[in-house]
Amino acid sequence: MRGGGLWQLGQSLNRRLAQADKKVVGRRLFSSEDNLKKTVLYDFHTANGGKMVPFAGWSMPIQYKDSIMESTVNCRENGSLFDVSHMCGLSLKGKDCVSFLEKLVIADVAALAPGTGTLTVFTNEKGGAIDDSVITKVKDDYIYLVVNAGCRDKDLAHIESHMKSFTSKGGDVSWHIHDERSLLALQGPLAAPVLQHLTKDDLSKLYFGEFRILDINGATCFLTRTGYTGEDGFEISVPSENAVDLAKAILEKSEGKIRLTGLGARDSLRLEAGLCLYGNDMEQHVTPVEAGLTWAIGKRRRAEGGFLGAEKILKQLAEGPPVRRVGFISSGPPARSHSKVQDDKGNSIGEITSGGFSPCLKKNIAMGYVKSGTHKTGTKVKIEIRGKAYDGTITKMPFVPTKYYKPT
Repeated sequence: MRGGGLWQLGQSLNRRLAQADKKVVGRRLFSSEDNLKKTVLYDFHTANGGKMVPFAGWSMPIQYKDSIMESTVNCRENGSLFDVSHMCGLSLKGKDCVSFLEKLVIADVAALAPGTGTLTVFTNEKGGAIDDSVITKVKDDYIYLVVNAGCRDKDLAHIESHMKSFTSKGGDVSWHIHDERSLLALQGPLAAPVLQHLTKDDLSKLYFGEFRILDINGATCFLTRTGYTGEDGFEISVPSENAVDLAKAILEKSEGKIRLTGLGARDSLRLEAGLCLYGNDMEQHVTPVEAGLTWAIGKRRRAEGGFLGAEKILKQLAEGPPVRRVGFISSGPPARSHSKVQDDKGNSIGEITSGGFSPCLKKNIAMGYVKSGTHKTGTKVKIEIRGKAYDGTITKMPFVPTKYYKPT
């Protein structure tokens, strides 16, 4: 998910809507609405109080009637339903689809068992991140993946150009972009028990990172046990004509405990979970090693390479990266993207990439990059916010413990 400052945007929106001149605010924030793409749930969002804002070329709900703080806490206590249909799902098929994808990503795709997936990174020739993605090996000749909305055009162009080269040399791979489907993310402790009411398949046998094609509420869905909140949950690819009915059924079966939730709370939830936001915490000049995603580079890939930028990435694995992504707890106002980080002597050592007030921890949290050697947990730092330095401490992530559903 690409874009920055969603939590801040939501708070700003709340303040502005509380002001007297709401018509002016509406014109300023929503003036480009007619030019934006809309998901099939757009009318459903507005009917349920969704406050729509431009995001990655789409009109998306930043929040509903609840505040972002309330929505964040409710997700962790009960559950949330997000419309993430702006993201792009696609399938790769053919006997060579695995070897093709391995030229573009750092994951050991070949080692994945059918029906399982992993987070990975598309890299460029310099080892930088083009995008992060969750990929699933449905079968040995069938890969399903989802890429970020803001990266869709460049990702598809990148994949297509390499596919043309690959197939011209006899490689067997083709693709399908799932524009006929919508994507819902159901997250939180009630996600599984509520969704179980809508399918005959036993969800207790589907673990974190696993994928299944099954019937949910009368529609054939792609179900992945994953998410972007740190909670247990699912991403559900549903035929677009069935998306509104499925959303209504989920909310009804939860008896009001699972709530529609917007991008503002989604941003605070992923920050609490220590997850990267592409465009903030990862960009084209940042390698997976620098981003703290070394674990996503498969053991065989570390030995063999074979992906774009492998030379630089493997060198960083051997020698260490120049900078590292770390977490922060800070005093004063919440740190924001591009806030400078200094050591105890006032030397610049890095900068914040994401930050905000944690609704669940009731304290300021942030993540960013610092020079290697200054990244040890517990290191005291100064974070510059609006020209004033505030105390901070480097800390481990995630800030809130993850609750992924894994075999015991």
